[in-house]
Amino acid sequence: MTIRALTFGSAAEAYERYRPGYPAELVDRVLDYASDPVHTALEIGAGTGKATRVFAARGIAVTASEPDANMLAELQRHVPEAVTVQSSLEDLQADSQYDLVFAGMALHWTEVPGRWDRLAALLRDGGTLASFGGPVTLNDPAVATLAEQARSELVPSEGMRPPDDTVPDDEEMRWPGRVLQESGLFTDVQQSTIERREMVPAEEYVGILSTASAYLMLSPADRETVLTRILDALPAAVEVNSDIVLHLARRHPR
Repeated sequence: MTIRALTFGSAAEAYERYRPGYPAELVDRVLDYASDPVHTALEIGAGTGKATRVFAARGIAVTASEPDANMLAELQRHVPEAVTVQSSLEDLQADSQYDLVFAGMALHWTEVPGRWDRLAALLRDGGTLASFGGPVTLNDPAVATLAEQARSELVPSEGMRPPDDTVPDDEEMRWPGRVLQESGLFTDVQQSTIERREMVPAEEYVGILSTASAYLMLSPADRETVLTRILDALPAAVEVNSDIVLHLARRHPR
């Protein structure tokens, strides 16, 4: 778990306010894939519970793990029915196995050595691993260029590449699909996309940026400066792309 991965707690309330949630269709796809009924689930890097709540709403007993206390406090307010554990994946005890282990925009923050072994140890044989998410980006290239020009001085790059993805992404299988296929721990790896486009006020888009680690790593003064520059450069409303890329895999029998 990197220092950058622990920056989100300083913006827990904004994260809950601005980050988009997950649709029921996501849960439908996960449950349709699962070979057996899903009664228990463990979430990795639960944040403020954006994914927790849609799985818990299906009657699944969700244990939500999250290393940051501020993020976990937000989750507890919004999803009181979930069991919560303040822990990173690296510190979780594999003393229980679950029907489902899932993570929304979280696995790339975990430590590479032992990552897939840890996840496999938390799943019963035949259990389902689900990893999903994707960045919120500006759909209009011209508008995206305006935002890039406004931020480039203080934030040269907004994204982070998964550190163990030695094979470049292609259209057929994105990270972590290939790594799961090659791990020997999982079978029947599948990838699908839930497309989402919507018009939002520019202030809302900038609010989402304010919760991204690339901006949270800045000093408060620099963060305010760059976010103001971006807002000033954008039209009043912007079309955003918040597609969800979903990877599913089944725990190989031990």
